[in-house]
Amino acid sequence: MKPLRTYVYIDGFNLYYGQVRGTPHKWLDLQAMCNAYLDPTKNSVLKIKYFTAHVVPRRGDPGQGTRQQTFLRALATFSSIEIILGHFLSHEVSMPLADGSGYARVIRTEEKKSDVNIAVHMLHDAFQNQYDLAVLVSNDSDLSEALRIVSTDLGKKVAILNPHKNPSRELKKYALFYKQLRISVLAKCQLPQTMRDSNGEFHKPPRW
Repeated sequence: MKPLRTYVYIDGFNLYYGQVRGTPHKWLDLQAMCNAYLDPTKNSVLKIKYFTAHVVPRRGDPGQGTRQQTFLRALATFSSIEIILGHFLSHEVSMPLADGSGYARVIRTEEKKSDVNIAVHMLHDAFQNQYDLAVLVSNDSDLSEALRIVSTDLGKKVAILNPHKNPSRELKKYALFYKQLRISVLAKCQLPQTMRDSNGEFHKPPRW
């Protein structure tokens, strides 16, 4: 039997917060990660789509954006990886104080469009018959309707690689197979410390 033509859709922030935040394993080789979880005799990974947004550096961490840009530069060296960007939206909101004495005005920053972008790309690629199997790296239940349409209406197979501890039942019910990502595996799927592209040599950020 021929391997399934496979597209992988990675929710970058879901993966970051579910697995690598607070670890020394953020310099993640996405292609190696896919190879570790997807049997090459059954899956031919044709495309990896990575969905993220440019981070807004925190006041105490001005280098945050530079580190992310270096990581995206590393991913761009892979012909199989496509980076799709959303954006952050910051706005003032009123939040209750912990002691219940009143409210405070705070800045809330929210990442926008990644879940919409994932759903649109997954559906578009299915309509274009680009894949036999769509692998979603996320635990965001908002994507369940896209998975339902892809699997039920368009006749494509769907699989889940879950970055979080608790699986989404809404996603899992459409999956041909489900696997839990583990940091012990991701620790072995790291990019080289030094990389090169058309602009020259660059290195893994020290804090990554």
